[in-house]
Order: sequence, then structure tokens, then C-alpha cells
Amino acid sequence: MTNVAEAPVLPLDRPARATAILFAVAVFTSACLVFVVQPMATKLILPTLGGSPSVWNAAMVFFQTALLAGYGYAHLLQRIGSMRRQVAVHLGLLLIAALFLPLRISGLLGDPDPSAPTLWMLATLTLSLGAPFAVLSATAPLLQAWYARASAGRAGRSDPYVLYAASNLGSFLALLAYPVLIEPLVSLSSQRWGWTLGYGLFVLMVVGLGLVVWRRRETVAAEPAPLAAGPRIVWREKGLLILLAAAPSSLMLGVTAHLSTDVASAPFLWVIPLALYLLTFVIAFQARPIIPLHLTLAIQAGTLAACAALAAFRTTEWLFVFGVNLTAFFFTALMCHQRMAERRPAPGRLTEFYLLLSLGGVLGGVFNALIAPVVFDMVWEYPLVLVAVGLLRPWGRREMRSWEIICCVVGVLIAVAGPLGLALVRYAPDIRAVVPDHELVRIAQAVLGVAALFAFLLRDRAMMFTVVIGAMVWSGYHVARGYDWVLTERSFFGVMRVASTPIEGLDGPVHVLMHGTTLHGAQAQAARYRCMPTLYYATSTPLGQAALMTQAGRPDGAVIGVVGQGSGAMAAYKRVQDRMSFFEIDPMVDRLSRDPRWFSFINGCAQGPVRTVLGDARLTMGREAPASYDLLIIDAFSSDAVPTHLLTVEAIAGYLRLLKPEGVVVLHLSNRNLEITLPAEAAAAALEAPALHQIYIERRDAASMSESSTEALIVGKSEAALAPYRQNPRWRTLEATGVRPWTDDYVNLFGALVRQMQYAVR
Repeated sequence: MTNVAEAPVLPLDRPARATAILFAVAVFTSACLVFVVQPMATKLILPTLGGSPSVWNAAMVFFQTALLAGYGYAHLLQRIGSMRRQVAVHLGLLLIAALFLPLRISGLLGDPDPSAPTLWMLATLTLSLGAPFAVLSATAPLLQAWYARASAGRAGRSDPYVLYAASNLGSFLALLAYPVLIEPLVSLSSQRWGWTLGYGLFVLMVVGLGLVVWRRRETVAAEPAPLAAGPRIVWREKGLLILLAAAPSSLMLGVTAHLSTDVASAPFLWVIPLALYLLTFVIAFQARPIIPLHLTLAIQAGTLAACAALAAFRTTEWLFVFGVNLTAFFFTALMCHQRMAERRPAPGRLTEFYLLLSLGGVLGGVFNALIAPVVFDMVWEYPLVLVAVGLLRPWGRREMRSWEIICCVVGVLIAVAGPLGLALVRYAPDIRAVVPDHELVRIAQAVLGVAALFAFLLRDRAMMFTVVIGAMVWSGYHVARGYDWVLTERSFFGVMRVASTPIEGLDGPVHVLMHGTTLHGAQAQAARYRCMPTLYYATSTPLGQAALMTQAGRPDGAVIGVVGQGSGAMAAYKRVQDRMSFFEIDPMVDRLSRDPRWFSFINGCAQGPVRTVLGDARLTMGREAPASYDLLIIDAFSSDAVPTHLLTVEAIAGYLRLLKPEGVVVLHLSNRNLEITLPAEAAAAALEAPALHQIYIERRDAASMSESSTEALIVGKSEAALAPYRQNPRWRTLEATGVRPWTDDYVNLFGALVRQMQYAVR
């Protein structure tokens, strides 16, 4: 196979340089449009699906598939010998695709089915923006092929693959600009119209390129000859190229899920891994990469080993953990793409090469977003690919040495020593009494760090390196598993786990519900505590205070609505005369919370039936009768990430519409990583609705899980509604700030992250 990097590259003359600039600008512009639209379109559809972090992964499958369709079209278009006809066909399709502008989410398919939202989402995105995205995505390989033909035979010649670096540079800059500049400063409606304007400018650029082709025909008296195909890409090489493309694609989605599950499903977190992914293409396809492959291989081995040692552990130092994961991902993707760039064929097979690359990207995305959620009951796809990617390193053909075999055996033994040691400690109460559990976990982490050194020593032996990395990842997840889970289930909206753990202050076992990495409910099994609401729902917390206050003022019965069902703990407050409704998007949550084997708040503690309305709360609550609720509690979480569309001005206005004259809505705002109170308070102020704020601190003498520190904002339909709460000194009025309220057209989660980090520093 011909490696284009070996071909001589001559200096370009002035006309050739002008042509190269025109092509580069067009490729750069199309890449900006393609990658700005991804977070924008996903943000448009996100509220319909409850703000789930899985929305981005499923959206990426659509974008990667549309990219594959675009690359396939570009490959087929090369069968038309005339460049003039190719330009005419492409320009015609660009104009047809413009009929779908400005971009909007189509409502032809109605509301999604909560039990199977993925296919609805893919179909809706296809109807909404499939045509313009697919045609635009064909630009990079198509213009490179045109440039290779247009520049053939000139006084100078440039490598057309360099334009691919320009394409990815445009994509990279567009992605960075979205969360930092576009999202905080420009509303969604303005983004849609701005993108439409950019699309129009790009069409004009394609017209200009068409003129270059026509002009070339007039001056040379002949159209550029089709490029020689060059040697065929054999099937084994095709398979390797697909794998080299699939692994980074899968890891990109895995790292993204890692980020957004604990913080928020938001563009500023989506684009970081995708931007790094594109940056690796920029580096890999440079004529002289700033990071040579041999250095990439060494750094990748070290960062991957460090990531394997930490992958299973969640700590409060999330910036450090994510930094390690992102660094390992970057150098792993760079390694794969540099190995791919080494294998790029002659320009005559350029579009076929990009078709294989795109196919690998689609397969990686399909594995994460469509296959893994069905096959695995936990998020195993990320650690699994993290281990398997070691096999894509060079295998080393020299004879195996004895010290390498010893390193492999010792590395595996050290890696498994952590879980084996913890298992032995379980039967040594004296040790457990002296060394706390968190210290034992730290010791196990240190042991894995030693194993990482042995893995690094084996970096030139792909198989041995992978074996040690695999042992480390398995051990890490075994050590970090925490509770002994009795049930694990997974849906589009996340992983739900149930465990039974003994709590001394609650007279025995307590069933806990974990969604992602956050406790979403706990119920004591002892008879005297079984119907006691716990954690955020305890009577002492703001949520409990609001429930008791509402019931005290309505002895004949209160109408209560709760967004987010969890374990169903709020049902413990329901009296015979009350009516209570849960608004829950995940059918799996409703099923688990109603199963008496796990939780009996709904079927056991509640006095009378409790209704559950399935679907996104904004959609389903919009169908409820106005002025029908005394109390609404907004407690919808996806792990620790709050669906932002439930905190906008329009959302709070919808809640107020459902309240009776003296009704209140309580927004549960506890969050580890985002400051979301000020935008919520600003939204209430924009609606001229009175609001009070409370931060409840868990009592030190309280039994474990009996209550939890909670932050909440209570918003009243009127001043009279808040009068009883103003008498409680724990509720106070927040001072006005300059924070802009969130709306359905504007959300600034990046600012919320910055504010929370600033508070942490103070």
C-alpha cells in the first residue's frame, strides 16, 4: 500500500496556493457547521427525554450514521468522471437540503414512549436535520478529492489529507466555542438562524469552488483527470482500520457518560471529549505531527495504566478523576488515529479510506448507545473498551524475554491482591475496627498504582500489557463496588441498583436505591421504621417540612404532586384523604419502587392508592388541570445531574399554573457540582413569584440514612401561600444577584459550574 506521507511535497505556486486556501476555508467552514449543530440539536431534543445523559450518546449514533451516509455519498460521487457534474450534483443536494432550514425538532412522531425512546429519538433527528447534516458531512472527503484532482499537474502539489486536519481544526474550534461563547451568549432560536446563515454562506463557497473547476477547464482545455486508484486495501487492513476508528469512538462516548452522569447532561461536558477526539485527528494527519507516534505510545501506556487504576473509583475530587480519564482518552485516540494515518492509502482511494473510518466510528457509537444498554446491566462498555484498546498497540515481533513474563505474572498478582486482601479483612474484625473502610479502599488504590508500573514496563508487548490492565480494572471495580447489590437493572435513563445494608440506628437492614452514583432512596426494613421517610424526604428536611405544612393547613385532604419517584419515599406522607401523583419518566423506577421485595412506601405505607404518570414531567404535567395542586415537589434527578428544562422560567410558570391560590412548589436543588439555586431564584423573580430558600444540614446524631443535608427553594402562587413558611427562621429570602434566569431558549450550565467551583474555593 502506498503511504502518501512518502510522496514528495513541492512548494505551491501562487495560483495553486490560492486554490488551496479556498478549499481549506470551505472545508473549515463546513466542519464548523457540522459540529456546532451537534450540541445545538441535541440540546433542542434533550428536554423531551428528561435531560438524560444517554441522550447525547444516542444522538452521537445518529450523527455518526449520518456522517457515514455522507461519506458513502462522497465515495459514490467519485464514480462520476466529470468534476463539473460532481460539483453540480453536490450543489443541487445542498439546495434541496436547505428546504429543511431553519433547523427545528419535528413533531411528526408525537411524544416519545418512555419504555423505548431511542428509536423515536433517532427517527426524529433524521426527520429534523438528517438531510442537511448528511450532505454537509460529505464535504471533507469530497473537497479533498476535488482538490487532489484540481491541483494535479500544477507547479506544486500538496497532500490532500492535510485538508482533513483543517476540517478537524474547524470542528475542534467550533466545539470549544459552543459552550464558552455560543451557549452563554446566544439563545437557541438565534443559534438556529445563525446556523442557517452559515449554511447559506457555505453554499456560496461551493459555487465559488465550482467556478474554480470551470475556470480550470477553460485554462487547461481539459478537465482534471481522475486520480489513479492505487493498490487495493486488503480486507485485513480494512478490518484494522475499522477497529482503529471504532475504539476511540466508543471511548469518547464512555468518557462523556462518565462526565455527564455526575455533573449534568449539557453541551459544555459533551463537547470536551468530542473536541479532544477531533484534536487527535488534527495532530495525526499533519505532515509532521507535533507528537510523534513513538512518544504517543509511551504516554498512552502510562496514562491508560493510571486510568485503569482509577476508573472504578468515584471521589469528591471529580476534576482530578476526569482529568486522568480525559488524558488517557486523548492519548489513546491519538495512538489509534496516528496508526490509522500511517495506513492511509494513495489519494485515489481517499474516499474509501474515510468511508472505513466513518464505519468504525458508527460501530463504536452503536456499541455504546444501542448494544451495551441491552447486553450489560451496568456501564461495562467503558472499562471493557479501555482494556481491549491495549490490543491495538504494536505487538512487538522480537522473542519474548523472561523478565517480561515475570513482570506480567507479578503485575497480575499485585493487581488482584487488593480485592483478595479486602476479602480476608472481612473475616478479621480487629483490623476492620482499627482501619476504616475508606482507608482500606485507599490502600487498595495504592496497590493498583504499583500494578500500573508493571503494566507500563510491558508497553511493547500488547497482549501482556492488556492482561495486566484487565486485571487492574477488574480489581478496581471489585474494590469500589461498595454495597453488595441484590438487584441491578439498566434502562435508557440510567442504571438502578438495590442493596441491603445493616444500619445500627435503624434496627437492622435498610434497602437502598442507587441511580448512577447517587443514593435516590432508602427504606428501613424494621417494622418500627419501615414507613419513616428517609434521606432528603425526612420530616426534618425542607421537602418534609413542606409536606407536613401543607397537610396541617388542609385537614380534609391535600393534592400533592412529586416529579421524580425514586424509591417512592414521599408516599409515606400520604393520608387517606390526600391525593398523590408521581411524575416519572423511567418505567423501571416505577416498577422497582412498587415492588414490595425492595420498597413498600407506595404499596404498604401510603394510605390509599398513589398515581404514577409516565413520561417527561414537562409534557405530562402540561395535561393536568390548572389550579389543582396544593403542593408540587420537583425532585427529578439523573444521578446527580438536574434536568435543566425543569428549572426554567417556562417550567416554573407551568408549575404555578397547576397550583391552587395558596399552593407552593418546592424545588430540590441539592447538587455537588453545579450552583443551580441562583438561576432558579432568578426565574421565580422574573415571574414575580415570591420565593424562600433553605439549606438544611444533617444532624450529627441522626442515624445513618435517616436524613440528609438538603437545599431547596420554595415558590408560592401568592404571598399568602408563603406566609406560614416565613414564620420559620430556617426559610429565608435570597438577595438579588445578577445571575440571568434560565429559559427554554437559554441555559448556562458552564456558568453554574464556575460559580460552584468559586464557592468551593472560598
